[in-house]
Amino acid sequence: MEKQVLITGSSRGIGKETALYLAKNGYNIVLHCNKNITKAEEIAREIETFGVTARVLQFNIKDREECKRVIEKDIQENGIYYGVVLNAGIARDNVFPILEEDEWDEVIDTNLGGFYNVLKPVVMPMIEKRIKGRIIAMSSVSGLCGNRGQVNYSASKAGIIGAAKSLSLELAKRGITVNTIAPGVIDTDMTQDLPVDEVKKMIPMKRFGKAKEVASLVNYLMSEDAAYITGQVISVNGGLYL
Repeated sequence: MEKQVLITGSSRGIGKETALYLAKNGYNIVLHCNKNITKAEEIAREIETFGVTARVLQFNIKDREECKRVIEKDIQENGIYYGVVLNAGIARDNVFPILEEDEWDEVIDTNLGGFYNVLKPVVMPMIEKRIKGRIIAMSSVSGLCGNRGQVNYSASKAGIIGAAKSLSLELAKRGITVNTIAPGVIDTDMTQDLPVDEVKKMIPMKRFGKAKEVASLVNYLMSEDAAYITGQVISVNGGLYL
Protein backbone atom coordinates (compact mmCIF):
# COMPACT_ATOMS: atom_id res chain seq x y z
CA MET A 1 0.00 0.00 0.00
CA GLU A 2 1.25 3.45 -0.87
CA LYS A 3 1.94 5.48 2.25
CA GLN A 4 1.17 9.17 2.49
CA VAL A 5 2.49 11.44 5.20
CA LEU A 6 1.14 14.81 6.31
CA ILE A 7 3.89 17.20 7.41
CA THR A 8 2.77 20.47 8.97
CA GLY A 9 4.93 23.53 8.47
CA SER A 10 6.65 22.01 5.47
CA SER A 11 7.32 25.07 3.31
CA ARG A 12 10.68 25.76 4.97
CA GLY A 13 13.30 24.60 7.46
CA ILE A 14 13.03 21.22 9.15
CA GLY A 15 9.59 20.60 7.66
CA LYS A 16 10.77 21.16 4.11
CA GLU A 17 13.85 18.98 4.58
CA THR A 18 11.71 16.25 6.13
CA ALA A 19 9.29 16.34 3.21
CA LEU A 20 12.13 15.98 0.70
CA TYR A 21 13.85 13.25 2.70
CA LEU A 22 10.69 11.16 3.06
CA ALA A 23 9.83 11.66 -0.59
CA LYS A 24 13.22 10.33 -1.62
CA ASN A 25 12.43 7.25 0.47
CA GLY A 26 9.18 6.57 -1.33
CA TYR A 27 6.50 8.28 0.74
CA ASN A 28 3.76 10.34 -0.86
CA ILE A 29 3.78 13.75 0.77
CA VAL A 30 0.96 16.00 1.95
CA LEU A 31 2.59 19.39 2.44
CA HIS A 32 1.09 22.04 4.69
CA CYS A 33 1.47 25.78 4.91
CA ASN A 34 -0.36 28.63 6.56
CA LYS A 35 0.56 31.54 4.29
CA ASN A 36 3.37 30.73 1.86
CA ILE A 37 1.45 28.50 -0.55
CA THR A 38 3.62 29.54 -3.51
CA LYS A 39 6.71 28.16 -1.80
CA ALA A 40 4.88 24.99 -0.75
CA GLU A 41 3.73 24.40 -4.32
CA GLU A 42 7.32 24.77 -5.54
CA ILE A 43 8.38 22.09 -3.07
CA ALA A 44 5.51 19.87 -4.22
CA ARG A 45 6.78 20.06 -7.81
CA GLU A 46 10.28 19.18 -6.64
CA ILE A 47 8.95 16.22 -4.67
CA GLU A 48 7.11 14.86 -7.70
CA THR A 49 10.44 14.53 -9.53
CA PHE A 50 11.23 11.68 -7.11
CA GLY A 51 8.37 9.62 -8.54
CA VAL A 52 5.94 10.11 -5.65
CA THR A 53 2.88 12.29 -5.29
CA ALA A 54 2.64 15.62 -3.47
CA ARG A 55 -0.16 18.05 -2.71
CA VAL A 56 -0.51 21.13 -0.54
CA LEU A 57 -3.02 21.83 2.24
CA GLN A 58 -3.35 25.39 3.51
CA PHE A 59 -4.72 26.05 6.99
CA ASN A 60 -3.83 27.72 10.28
CA ILE A 61 -3.05 25.05 12.88
CA LYS A 62 -4.37 27.42 15.56
CA ASP A 63 -7.82 27.44 13.93
CA ARG A 64 -9.58 24.27 15.09
CA GLU A 65 -12.53 24.46 12.72
CA GLU A 66 -10.32 25.17 9.72
CA CYS A 67 -8.05 22.24 10.57
CA LYS A 68 -11.04 19.93 10.88
CA ARG A 69 -12.62 21.09 7.64
CA VAL A 70 -9.50 20.92 5.48
CA ILE A 71 -8.10 17.67 6.88
CA GLU A 72 -11.40 15.80 6.82
CA LYS A 73 -12.00 16.89 3.22
CA ASP A 74 -8.52 15.75 2.20
CA ILE A 75 -8.95 12.37 3.90
CA GLN A 76 -12.32 11.89 2.23
CA GLU A 77 -10.90 12.67 -1.20
CA ASN A 78 -7.44 11.08 -0.94
CA GLY A 79 -7.51 8.52 1.86
CA ILE A 80 -6.15 8.38 5.37
CA TYR A 81 -2.54 9.22 6.19
CA TYR A 82 -0.03 6.60 7.23
CA GLY A 83 2.00 9.19 9.09
CA VAL A 84 1.75 12.68 10.53
CA VAL A 85 4.70 14.91 11.39
CA LEU A 86 3.65 17.79 13.64
CA ASN A 87 6.35 20.27 12.75
CA ALA A 88 4.60 23.65 12.47
CA GLY A 89 5.08 26.07 15.33
CA ILE A 90 6.00 29.61 16.32
CA ALA A 91 8.13 31.42 18.87
CA ARG A 92 7.45 34.80 20.49
CA ASP A 93 10.43 35.27 22.77
CA ASN A 94 10.36 37.68 25.71
CA VAL A 95 11.43 37.58 29.34
CA PHE A 96 8.52 36.65 31.57
CA PRO A 97 8.08 39.92 33.53
CA ILE A 98 7.23 41.73 30.28
CA LEU A 99 5.74 38.79 28.38
CA GLU A 100 2.48 40.03 26.91
CA GLU A 101 -0.77 38.08 27.12
CA ASP A 102 -0.98 37.67 23.34
CA GLU A 103 2.61 36.37 23.23
CA TRP A 104 1.64 33.66 25.71
CA ASP A 105 -1.70 32.81 24.11
CA GLU A 106 -0.48 32.74 20.52
CA VAL A 107 2.40 30.39 21.23
CA ILE A 108 0.38 28.02 23.43
CA ASP A 109 -2.64 28.03 21.10
CA THR A 110 -0.49 27.43 18.02
CA ASN A 111 2.13 24.97 19.25
CA LEU A 112 0.19 22.98 21.83
CA GLY A 113 -3.30 23.65 20.49
CA GLY A 114 -2.08 22.62 17.06
CA PHE A 115 -1.27 19.15 18.43
CA TYR A 116 -4.96 18.63 19.19
CA ASN A 117 -6.31 20.49 16.18
CA VAL A 118 -4.32 18.52 13.61
CA LEU A 119 -4.47 15.06 15.19
CA LYS A 120 -8.12 15.03 16.25
CA PRO A 121 -9.45 14.63 12.67
CA VAL A 122 -6.75 12.08 11.85
CA VAL A 123 -6.60 9.54 14.68
CA MET A 124 -10.07 7.97 14.51
CA PRO A 125 -9.91 7.35 10.74
CA MET A 126 -6.47 5.82 11.26
CA ILE A 127 -7.93 3.50 13.91
CA GLU A 128 -11.00 2.63 11.82
CA LYS A 129 -8.86 1.72 8.80
CA ARG A 130 -6.51 -0.25 11.07
CA ILE A 131 -3.53 1.72 9.85
CA LYS A 132 -0.46 0.88 11.90
CA GLY A 133 0.66 4.43 11.49
CA ARG A 134 3.25 6.85 12.75
CA ILE A 135 2.80 10.13 14.61
CA ILE A 136 5.88 12.26 15.22
CA ALA A 137 5.73 15.56 17.09
CA MET A 138 8.49 18.16 17.11
CA SER A 139 9.30 19.42 20.57
CA SER A 140 12.55 21.23 21.39
CA VAL A 141 15.50 21.22 23.73
CA SER A 142 13.64 24.14 25.33
CA GLY A 143 10.81 21.78 26.20
CA LEU A 144 13.23 19.54 28.09
CA CYS A 145 15.47 22.08 29.80
CA GLY A 146 13.81 25.47 29.53
CA ASN A 147 15.44 28.57 28.13
CA ARG A 148 15.65 32.21 29.11
CA GLY A 149 13.07 34.32 27.34
CA GLN A 150 11.07 31.28 26.28
CA VAL A 151 8.67 30.53 29.12
CA ASN A 152 5.80 30.41 26.63
CA TYR A 153 7.68 28.38 24.00
CA SER A 154 9.15 25.97 26.57
CA ALA A 155 5.70 25.43 28.10
CA SER A 156 4.22 24.60 24.72
CA LYS A 157 7.03 22.23 23.77
CA ALA A 158 7.01 20.49 27.16
CA GLY A 159 3.25 20.12 26.80
CA ILE A 160 3.72 18.40 23.46
CA ILE A 161 5.97 15.83 25.14
CA GLY A 162 3.34 15.05 27.77
CA ALA A 163 0.56 14.89 25.20
CA ALA A 164 2.55 12.61 22.91
CA LYS A 165 3.49 10.25 25.74
CA SER A 166 -0.14 9.94 26.83
CA LEU A 167 -1.37 9.45 23.27
CA SER A 168 1.26 6.78 22.70
CA LEU A 169 -0.25 4.74 25.55
CA GLU A 170 -3.74 5.05 24.09
CA LEU A 171 -2.70 4.03 20.57
CA ALA A 172 -0.07 1.37 21.31
CA LYS A 173 -2.53 -1.54 21.12
CA ARG A 174 -3.55 -0.29 17.67
CA GLY A 175 0.02 -0.53 16.43
CA ILE A 176 0.22 3.24 16.00
CA THR A 177 3.43 4.73 17.36
CA VAL A 178 3.70 8.25 18.80
CA ASN A 179 7.14 9.73 19.36
CA THR A 180 8.66 13.13 19.95
CA ILE A 181 11.82 14.65 18.55
CA ALA A 182 13.53 17.42 20.51
CA PRO A 183 15.92 19.31 18.21
CA GLY A 184 18.61 21.55 19.59
CA VAL A 185 19.93 24.50 17.59
CA ILE A 186 19.33 23.62 13.95
CA ASP A 187 20.65 25.74 11.07
CA THR A 188 17.43 27.12 9.58
CA ASP A 189 16.02 30.57 8.97
CA MET A 190 14.59 30.51 12.51
CA THR A 191 18.11 30.53 13.97
CA GLN A 192 19.68 33.08 11.63
CA ASP A 193 19.48 35.91 14.18
CA LEU A 194 21.25 34.02 16.97
CA PRO A 195 24.75 35.08 18.08
CA VAL A 196 26.39 32.15 16.32
CA ASP A 197 29.79 32.17 18.03
CA GLU A 198 28.30 32.47 21.51
CA VAL A 199 25.73 29.74 20.95
CA LYS A 200 28.29 27.35 19.50
CA LYS A 201 30.30 27.62 22.73
CA MET A 202 27.34 26.07 24.56
CA ILE A 203 27.13 23.07 22.23
CA PRO A 204 29.60 20.24 22.90
CA MET A 205 29.87 19.50 19.16
CA LYS A 206 30.57 23.22 18.52
CA ARG A 207 28.22 23.49 15.56
CA PHE A 208 24.57 23.90 14.67
CA GLY A 209 22.66 20.84 13.59
CA LYS A 210 21.51 20.31 10.03
CA ALA A 211 17.84 19.99 9.14
CA LYS A 212 18.71 16.78 7.31
CA GLU A 213 19.94 15.28 10.59
CA VAL A 214 16.46 15.73 12.05
CA ALA A 215 14.76 14.55 8.85
CA SER A 216 16.75 11.32 8.82
CA LEU A 217 15.45 10.49 12.30
CA VAL A 218 11.88 11.19 11.17
CA ASN A 219 12.47 8.79 8.28
CA TYR A 220 13.63 6.06 10.64
CA LEU A 221 10.73 6.52 13.07
CA MET A 222 8.37 6.39 10.09
CA SER A 223 9.77 3.04 8.96
CA GLU A 224 8.68 -0.53 9.69
CA ASP A 225 11.93 -1.00 11.60
CA ALA A 226 10.68 1.46 14.25
CA ALA A 227 7.39 -0.34 14.91
CA TYR A 228 8.35 -1.14 18.54
CA ILE A 229 9.47 2.38 19.42
CA THR A 230 6.75 4.55 20.95
CA GLY A 231 6.32 7.15 23.67
CA GLN A 232 9.94 8.25 23.32
CA VAL A 233 11.60 11.66 23.25
CA ILE A 234 14.71 11.62 21.09
CA SER A 235 17.04 14.61 21.12
CA VAL A 236 19.04 15.82 18.13
CA ASN A 237 21.18 18.44 19.80
CA GLY A 238 24.92 17.82 19.53
CA GLY A 239 25.10 17.15 23.27
CA LEU A 240 23.46 20.42 24.29
CA TYR A 241 22.21 20.39 27.93
CA LEU A 242 22.86 16.67 28.41
